[in-house]
Order: sequence, then structure tokens, then C-alpha cells
Amino acid sequence: MYVMYNKQKNKYPIKVWLSDNDVLEEECIEQATNLSNLPFLHKWVALMPDTHTGKGMPIGGIIAANDVIIPNAVGVDIGCGMAYLQTNLNADSLKHTMTGSGSLLQCIIGDILRNVPVGFKHHKAKQASTAIDVAIADQERYAFAKTLLPELDAGYYQIGTLGGGNHFIELQEDDEGKVGIMLHSGSRHLGHQICKHFHAIARKHNQEWFAAVPDEYQLAFLPVGSEEGQSYIAWMNLALDFAHENRKHMLQAVADVVEKSVKRHLGIQPQYSDEINCHHNYAALENHYDKNVWVHRKGAIRARLGERGIIPGAMGSYSYLVEGKGNVESFQSCSHGAGRLMSRTKAKASFSVEAVMNDLKGSGVVLGKAKKSDVAEESRYAYKNIDDVIANELDLITPVKRLKTIGVVKG
Repeated sequence: MYVMYNKQKNKYPIKVWLSDNDVLEEECIEQATNLSNLPFLHKWVALMPDTHTGKGMPIGGIIAANDVIIPNAVGVDIGCGMAYLQTNLNADSLKHTMTGSGSLLQCIIGDILRNVPVGFKHHKAKQASTAIDVAIADQERYAFAKTLLPELDAGYYQIGTLGGGNHFIELQEDDEGKVGIMLHSGSRHLGHQICKHFHAIARKHNQEWFAAVPDEYQLAFLPVGSEEGQSYIAWMNLALDFAHENRKHMLQAVADVVEKSVKRHLGIQPQYSDEINCHHNYAALENHYDKNVWVHRKGAIRARLGERGIIPGAMGSYSYLVEGKGNVESFQSCSHGAGRLMSRTKAKASFSVEAVMNDLKGSGVVLGKAKKSDVAEESRYAYKNIDDVIANELDLITPVKRLKTIGVVKG
């Protein structure tokens, strides 16, 4: 970890969990510098080893704020995060047992793709959702943002859906040859609309107040004591509950597919354990350095002492289950993944569909994806090396399990 601090440029320091030989994008440094000059910042800006340019705030960034909340420092996919479920199945059994649809692994990946809506697809009928039920029963709590209320009913059709981009469902193999289920998704359209709505409100009020935060920072804020701030917090927490439940639904759907397939072809009843479900885009009131502050984690997970987390690598590479060390310098946080090295546009220009497909095949990875033309966006070479990321944050986490992709479903 190194510190960037120049009294002429930074009101507060920027702590970066990389070696000082690592090169950050200029735009990422600019965004971190903007954060370091926020008048309500607490202590410093923390950048994780997977950090890269985001909207307003770098992905892989953590800040603690006094009495304000910043929609763009949470992001548009509120509650985006990871879930994991361990099985007792042997990966070799899935790879080498043949069915009428190829290997058992291929059969399972195909069935997941057919049973979990991906990309822009939603369920055709309403699904059960405790988060939406509770919100509808208490609509007065959300009435300040009346234009968002139709999103509640829409949530019934979106629960248990993956989305696109870097969201995924993977079957993975640990170093003992056992299979794990991992997935990455968030609050879908609900979170996007909440961020968009409240960022616009914050921006309007900041201009009216002649706020000290320049509009070009894209970091418009809301005082947490205001009606607007309280409404955002209520909607954000709803999106967090929805995102957590969304991942839970998909874990169950995938477990059902796996169970049906292995019982039919192997005569085995799978067992599941060690479920983890954690957010990496959110804000929460926490106590750090003897002060209650709003910690914003944008592409970062909480890593309190002994707390379990998931740090995925790029498609076809390794991922890690970790335990937090409770390091106070990072506001008890760590990275959320490998972090992009290049934009989606640059990745598509750099890698052909054929090259990415051959790379996955050569690594023994089964891909489930309806539209292959944009697969290069998620090439593992478009991301940082996950082992380098982990090596740079061993003061924040302890790796407890390494996993390798054997099958992946993408939007």
C-alpha cells in the first residue's frame, strides 16, 4: 500500500493498495483526487488493488462521509454483489459423465441458461419476493419518490434474473476437486432507477445550495438528515434487500438444476454448505476512528475480522473465498474482484470472438451464452490478474479457498 498526498492537490490523503510501481489510469487518479477534496470526507480515500475508473468515483473505492450520502458513490447497480454455495460433488464426475447432451457439465450449464433469465430477459409471471412484499405493505416509507413506485411491481418479474455485462453464474472447482456454485448480480433495473432519480435530485439541490462540490465531479450529495437523504437511504436499503434476495433465488434455481441432473445421471443427492451472500455496491452507517460515518463501498466488500467474502477473477480464471482481517485503514474493506484493465469497447477491438472461445475451450471451460458476438468484452485478458490483486491486499484478507471456473453462464 502507498499514499498519494500533495497539499497543493489533496485536502485528504489517498491510500492505494498497490505497489507504487503499478500505474493507475489518469482518470482514476483524477476521480480519487476529487474525492480527496470533498469537504465532508472522513480521514482519507481508500483504493483497492482492483481499482479503475468509474462514474464519479473509481470502482474499487471506499470513502467515509460525515452526515451526507452520495448516490454516485454507491452506483447504479445498488447491492450488486456475490453469492456462493459449496457442494460435495466431484468436478471430474461432471466433466467426464456423458449424457445425450454432451458431458454432464455441459448439460447442467445448458439447463441453467434455460431456467435463469439472463441479459434483458425477465420472468413472464410474477415471482415471490419478500423484499417487494414488505415494501408494498409500507409504501408510505417510499412515497417521497412517487415516480419510483411502479418499479416495485416490476420487481416481481425481475427477482431471480441475472442481467448482462460482467454478471455471471459459474460452476467452479476447488483445489480438492469439489464443485462450488458462484454468481454475480445485483438489484437489476430497480437499483439503476433509484440511483438515476436521486442523483438528479442531489445535483439540482447542490446547484441551488451553491455546494462546494463542483458539478463536474459527478458526486452530488444529499444530507442524511434531509427528507431527500432519508428517502434515498430507504430506497437504497430496499434495493440491497432485493439484490440479496435476487442472488438467493438464483442460487436455489441453480442448485435445483444441479440436483435434478446429478440425481438422474449419477444417482447422487447433492449436499450444500458454506453459503455466502455479500454486497459490493452500497453505503452504510458505521463507526470508524470513534465516529459514526456513512461508508460508501463502490466495488468493494466489507472485510471485518473473520467476515467471509468472495473475490472473483475473470471468466475462466481463478476466484477466491476470503476472510477479513478487520484492517481499519481500509475502513474494514477489500477488493470485489479482479478489476478491468480495459474498457468493453477496447476488449472487443483487442480480442476476437474466436480467440476468446478457443481460450475458454483450451482451459476446459464450458460456456453458456445465447449471444456470442460480445463475448470478447469479458475476456480474462481484459481484467487484472486475480493473484496479483490478492497479493496486494494480504493485510486486508486471508484467502481460504481457491476456485477455478469449469462452467459459466453469461447474459
